[in-house]
Amino acid sequence: MEPKKNPKANVGRNSSLYFAIGLALMLFLTNYAINYKTYDKSNIDIGQLNLDELDDEEIPITEQIQTPPPPPPPPAAPEVIEIVEDEEEVEETVIESTETDQEEEIVEVEEVEVEEVEEDIEVPFAVIENVPIFPGCENKSGNNAKKACMSEKISKFVNRKFNTELASDLGLSGRQRINVIFKIDKTGNITGVRARAPHPGLEKEAARVINLLPKMKPGKQRGKAVTVPYSLPIIFQVQD
Repeated sequence: MEPKKNPKANVGRNSSLYFAIGLALMLFLTNYAINYKTYDKSNIDIGQLNLDELDDEEIPITEQIQTPPPPPPPPAAPEVIEIVEDEEEVEETVIESTETDQEEEIVEVEEVEVEEVEEDIEVPFAVIENVPIFPGCENKSGNNAKKACMSEKISKFVNRKFNTELASDLGLSGRQRINVIFKIDKTGNITGVRARAPHPGLEKEAARVINLLPKMKPGKQRGKAVTVPYSLPIIFQVQD
């Protein structure tokens, strides 16, 4: 028995195609429904400009300051030309030439003698070659012996001449020290006495005693008489 149904009339044969077409159609409708927008006509601004609603701009009134014109320049002073008569006669200064004439005699200049100025050389007492000799030390042999003799003689002279009672009269007490510096010049005399003490009265007394020292034989350096500085400390105790 032959089948009565036509095989071409099978609906399920193209079901996958129909499903794809239906799915695409539904996606299209869904997208269109989501993106669809509606607008209220009353809220639509068509961009028209209403000139009646614009406020008039108020322009402030500014005061214009007018600067005064500059003052006119002062009138020019009239030019007055004063004519001064040259009555004084000016004597011209004639500068004579210093050039010599060939006929002028040449004067021969004699030899000019230049005097040697002796310098006042100072040599310290510690390094002097020939120490100054105090009176009474001439018989000492050797420079060191003469130095020791001179120091001893000066100390004894000062101890004998110095007024030690002056310190108590000045109200001083205890141990007193006076530093004295003087020079024995190239003639053997005492010069440049300077003293430093706790009281000006002691300084004056020390200078007085040093100036009483006798004249000495000057010290020599390389055979020439020189000035020799000498320092002497004077120390004594004031008896209470």
